[in-house]
Amino acid sequence: MTQPHGDAVARVREAEGTSFEPGEGAQSLVLTGIGELHDGTGREPLYGAALVVEGGTVVWVGPESGLPEASGALRRDVGGRAVIPGFVDSHTHLVFAGDRAGEWEKRMAGQPYAAGGIANTVHATRAASTARLAANVERLAREAVAGGTTTIEIKSGYGLDVDNEKRIVEIASSLTSEVTFLGAHVVAPEFAGRSDDYVDLVCGRMLDACRPTARWVDVFCERGAFDADQARAVLVAGREAGLGLRLHANQLGHGPGAALAAELGAASVDHCSFLAPSDVDALASSSTVVTLLPAADFSTRSAYPDARRLIDAGIRIALASDCNPGSSYTTSMAFVIALAVRELRLTVAEAVTAATSGGADALLRDDIGRIAAGKKADVVVLEAPSASWIAYRPGVPLISAVMRGGRLVAGAWPSHPQ
Repeated sequence: MTQPHGDAVARVREAEGTSFEPGEGAQSLVLTGIGELHDGTGREPLYGAALVVEGGTVVWVGPESGLPEASGALRRDVGGRAVIPGFVDSHTHLVFAGDRAGEWEKRMAGQPYAAGGIANTVHATRAASTARLAANVERLAREAVAGGTTTIEIKSGYGLDVDNEKRIVEIASSLTSEVTFLGAHVVAPEFAGRSDDYVDLVCGRMLDACRPTARWVDVFCERGAFDADQARAVLVAGREAGLGLRLHANQLGHGPGAALAAELGAASVDHCSFLAPSDVDALASSSTVVTLLPAADFSTRSAYPDARRLIDAGIRIALASDCNPGSSYTTSMAFVIALAVRELRLTVAEAVTAATSGGADALLRDDIGRIAAGKKADVVVLEAPSASWIAYRPGVPLISAVMRGGRLVAGAWPSHPQ
């Protein structure tokens, strides 16, 4: 469905050629010469692998020695390079105007992070034209695709009034189907001291305006944002409107958000740097994915979550970028993986899995995040012999080719061995 504000994004996208939704004409393709293939399941990598793509879907993957006939398909030898699923970035805030570099500099000088800086981005975003917002989100989308991201979730939350929240979700929907209504990001400045009145607006006219476009509803359940009762009201209203549930929670300190997510069966609860034993127990007994955002902890000089405790408890985790102008201004999932290995003490296989199939699970998607027969052909060829190089060579661009839905969308097929 074409959205009114989406027309501006469509014009930019036509000029630049980027979208997170694959178009028609996906090719039949055989990839051979794969030195190491991670399928996104967390199992041991497959060495000497090949895969076959038809119509944008993986139809076969296995040892190259067992490769079936695929007449008429384009064949590409990747020369011993590693192959992984495309990254699934399940938590971003890409539609905004302005930056908060000054705020970041103050944090680097020792000022603690608080959610109050969001108001600065709200002011800039409200003042920006739709064309300007569209151009900025397109720039970030191209950057993410070039870094290996093939599916992305985009939240609202920098409008905080009916018209601007509607505008943001419509812009986001022109790039991805994974659109989240985050009107309950913080209390709008004109509602200062009247947070319950603002929640009523979010649950009423704002939700009505955004729900035709959004797939998800989210709320920031944290000090300085919304308490448990207010968060519950937003989530219940969103669920009754047909939206899936997500939460920002337990980022700045201990609080009720993680337990609320487990109670309501949210698809994902994100941040979770501060979890009590009871929170871990509640999450372990639920189907809620915990999405960790180490780039935000890095940028805010905050405590990193205890990922090993979550994994040991049997909790499914995802990794995402949290790309936003205030606390995590990066689209690089490779950087997120490097942080997860270094700071969260994940193995490379665990980090790659969390950044691919973990993100897919956080979005309740079973068609992406894995390289397997019947899944979308969202595949990344690394300019490296092993996925470990993502963390081994942090900050170095190691993406050779990015395929989404069977189409080459970034990089180029290798022409010589690794």
